[in-house]
Amino acid sequence: MTHIDLDDVHVSLGDLHVLRGVDASVGEGNLVGLLGPNGAGKTTLLRTIAGILDPTSGSVHLGGTDVHSLGSRELSRRLATVPQETAISFDFTVRDVVAMGRHPHRPRFGADEDGPEAVEHALERTELVDLADRPITEVSGGERKRVLVARALAQDARTLLLDEPTAGLDVNHQIRTLDLVRDLVDEGRTALAAIHDLDLAARYCDELLVLSEGHVLAAGPPEAVLSESTVSEAFDARNAVAPNPVTGTPTVTPLSDPETAADPRRVHLLGGRGEGVAALASLVDAGHEVSVGPVPEGSREALAADRRDCETLEVPPFARPGRAELARAREAVDAADVVAVHEDAVDLGPNPDLLRSADRAFVFADAEALLAAVSGEETSANVDGAVRRFDDSAAVVSANSDD
Repeated sequence: MTHIDLDDVHVSLGDLHVLRGVDASVGEGNLVGLLGPNGAGKTTLLRTIAGILDPTSGSVHLGGTDVHSLGSRELSRRLATVPQETAISFDFTVRDVVAMGRHPHRPRFGADEDGPEAVEHALERTELVDLADRPITEVSGGERKRVLVARALAQDARTLLLDEPTAGLDVNHQIRTLDLVRDLVDEGRTALAAIHDLDLAARYCDELLVLSEGHVLAAGPPEAVLSESTVSEAFDARNAVAPNPVTGTPTVTPLSDPETAADPRRVHLLGGRGEGVAALASLVDAGHEVSVGPVPEGSREALAADRRDCETLEVPPFARPGRAELARAREAVDAADVVAVHEDAVDLGPNPDLLRSADRAFVFADAEALLAAVSGEETSANVDGAVRRFDDSAAVVSANSDD
């Protein structure tokens, strides 16, 4: 019995065609791994299933019901998401963030009687009890990812969508996170998870779904999907596939790096509060030349840029950029083919002035959509919040604007 059904789903973000006729299904009680290179449309597919994006055409059904016919509260009772980005700006405690998962179950009047027990259970399952009273801004990125998993668990939905649940985690916590997801599925839930690590996907998932250039390249059991030809076509890399001697599941060994972008661009990412880390990684991995700043010394964006040898303009923590730093930032903006900023950081510090001085600037909420736009696809001003052009009149075009 299928639980998630996608029938000829197309999604266009402005002039950018991200999903192109996706036909796929996720069986009830299965863990399905969503694979594909950066820019293949994985996050867009998850956002469409979650009802965040409307398909341009086609339909998405959850348990036989069209997702887009459900109200937000009813959909949230049925489906919980774990997003890729973990940035939370306010000093909520870990317990408070986990308790947010109970929102669809709270009655208009009265208390959520099952809420406290569900929150404590979620904290225990994700091994966060000792961190429950700590501000979310004071826990590590890996711990924050576990908090988001706990929030989804407290939501008590039977369907889970996870966007890179192991991203940013060390090997130990990658295994513990996927062990937990596997246990939840074995207990009766259904899960679709975007996973970069092909070996882990083969080890934990019942089936795999491979996206390439917005369409389904392959789907089925890991041993059928992870062939050398499929991996080569999807990721544009030579590889060898063989059974893992310990687990027996397929293991993929890359034999060469994928080719860099055919038309590499110089991209300058303006600073935020860590929201641009995923975009930075996607752009660099695709072969684009990336610079970053201004960003505070020691920030997530500064550390991520340093690890990838990106040119970075850093300023002391809690300090505003001085004249020299602003001059360097303007030089970086002038030298860039594209300037980009996360939608949550548009109004941060000098960002508005730097955006206005750029010849071509994007405001993004989705790393994959930004990557596709930078790689040569033009977008219109109204792109439903995933990526949009910055309005030269000094206002950011809203996601729902027709201007």
